[in-house]
Amino acid sequence: MDLDTVKERAGPREFDPADDLPEEYRKAATRMIEFHANSEIMGAYLERPFIRQAPSIDRKLAFSAKVQDEIGHGQLLYRAAESLGVKTREEMLDDLANGDGKFLNCFHYPMEDWVETPMIAFFVDGAAMRRQATLRRTSWEPYAHAMDKVCFEEGFHVKHGEDILRTLMTGSRKEQKLTQEAFEKWWPRIIQFFGPTDDRSTHHDFASAVGLKQQSNDELRQAFLDQYIPKARKYGLEIPDEPRIRERDDGTYEVVEDDLDWDEFFTIAKNEYEPGVGQIDGRKKAQEAVEWVRDTLESNDMPAGNQPPQAAD
Repeated sequence: MDLDTVKERAGPREFDPADDLPEEYRKAATRMIEFHANSEIMGAYLERPFIRQAPSIDRKLAFSAKVQDEIGHGQLLYRAAESLGVKTREEMLDDLANGDGKFLNCFHYPMEDWVETPMIAFFVDGAAMRRQATLRRTSWEPYAHAMDKVCFEEGFHVKHGEDILRTLMTGSRKEQKLTQEAFEKWWPRIIQFFGPTDDRSTHHDFASAVGLKQQSNDELRQAFLDQYIPKARKYGLEIPDEPRIRERDDGTYEVVEDDLDWDEFFTIAKNEYEPGVGQIDGRKKAQEAVEWVRDTLESNDMPAGNQPPQAAD
């Protein structure tokens, strides 16, 4: 199948591993899905410490389930990417640990206090839902199927984050103040979640032409602002002065893009941002710590004393 045919046929769940697709499509789809899978894994690593820091057993259980979900999403997506035949799951995981794999800007920043958890679990996951809902109509069928499960579980994650935000913003004045401060710190990063503006995006046009993406970065960011600015205000959060947000006559919102630090964003995209490098190092150490498990499973060289019992004659 040549590229022109792919563009003509491109539609929801149009292509699967049985199709003879051109290299350009396979590489673009692999890059996109690998980025998504890496982001699920790195998001889980960011939130994992809060299983222990959660203030109640119910919160601990919910956070534990959330982290498990995110790791599971990553594995689903690596398999969907692997089915394109460009890279193996092991190669993608190695690239992530070695600092070659790219992932979302928000997961490069450290998260230190409990009041920061709804910034990821509500706002970032809410932004992710805006994007992932559109990917249920992506042209690579294994990716779309994975999104069915991911979107179902992410819906619970957003509700979980919203409940944390509600609890904090109806708590003590100190909790409300600290949550507002966390929101002011994370708000610019959240707005940049969808990537560079359309005029700076290097991959959108091709991904859209072959059906991998359904909406542009600016369209997704616009939909998120219209939905989540009212939600933030509902819970008593004040929208920060920077970046400037303007309300249009029709009640929709726009962000002054020049107020955002795009230089920092593109440094992050190259895995050169110092906090993000720390996150990558953490992933590398974790992968190295269980290297012996993978080696044992791959070699099937089980010690004699651990051999399973033989059936009786």
